[in-house]
Order: sequence, then structure tokens, then C-alpha cells
Amino acid sequence: MAQARTAPLAGIGGCLAVLVALAYPYLAVDGPVGAYYGSGLVNPLVAGLLAVVALIVFAAGRERRTEPDFAAGVTLAAGLFVALIVFLWAATVRIDVVEISPLHRWVTLAVSLAIPVAGAWYARSLRLF
Repeated sequence: MAQARTAPLAGIGGCLAVLVALAYPYLAVDGPVGAYYGSGLVNPLVAGLLAVVALIVFAAGRERRTEPDFAAGVTLAAGLFVALIVFLWAATVRIDVVEISPLHRWVTLAVSLAIPVAGAWYARSLRLF
């Protein structure tokens, strides 16, 4: 049963990591960050919004303020959408718009995978699959 509290904690960490990765260009780049995020197929800030929702649901499920099985399902689905949105952006973004490391997009993608993995771990710890 300890995993039912550890998995959402890992998910909260993953959500925070996505938000930090998305905020990084605003702190590190002197240039049009909006053009950087807007140059891809999808704006990854939408994924940031979903990461905030997943963070709240992970916390609510962990503290049993909502049904844990519902929270696990919502966070798994939201995490998959976050990863998909970040992938679509990372694959199509123009990196010549601002001076930022080309690895930023791939690091953001790698970090975004923590959310669906934690959602699946949470569901698995509740024996939902």
C-alpha cells in the first residue's frame, strides 16, 4: 500500500519537472520565447496546463480527497496527452528562432514521460491492471 502513496508523489515530481522545463526558456533566453513555443505544430504550454491539472489530481488522489482509482485514470490519460503534445512540438519546433540548446526540446520530452509512467505505476499499485 506504500506504493499507492509513492507513485502519486513521483507523479507530482514529474509534473513539477515539466513545468520547470517549460519555464526554463523564459529565464535563460533573451528573445522571443513566444515565437519559439509557437513555431511548432502545437504549443507546449497546453501540455503545461495539463501538467498542472495532473499535479492537482495526483495530490488529491494521494491525500484521498478523490477516489484513488479515478485519480490514477485521470493522471494516466492526462500524462499521455502531455507526452503526445510535447512530442508533436519537439518534432516540429524551429530551433533557430531563439538561441537555446537544441537539447531543450528533447529534455522536455523525456521529462514529460514521467507523468504517464507515474500514472501507470499509480494504477498498477491500486491493482487496476
